[in-house]
Amino acid sequence: MSQENIMFWVDSDRKAALDAIAAGMNRDHSYILNEAVAAYIEMYQWQTEEIQKSIAEANTGDFADDEEVKATFARLTNVY
Repeated sequence: MSQENIMFWVDSDRKAALDAIAAGMNRDHSYILNEAVAAYIEMYQWQTEEIQKSIAEANTGDFADDEEVKATFARLTNVY
């Protein structure tokens, strides 16, 4: 895979945090930033795919009925 250079500005606090993470992992900034970008892309690609699936379901009228909503709500609110 080819690599390209990207330059961007970051505030001082984030730069300090990046420095600390890189030092703690004994890695350079490039490694840490590549890991962060990969995680960001993965998360937003997943989110976009899930939104598209939900839109497709909604377009076909595939909605949860009242009992499914109540069961899911009960499961999620009774976690503790």
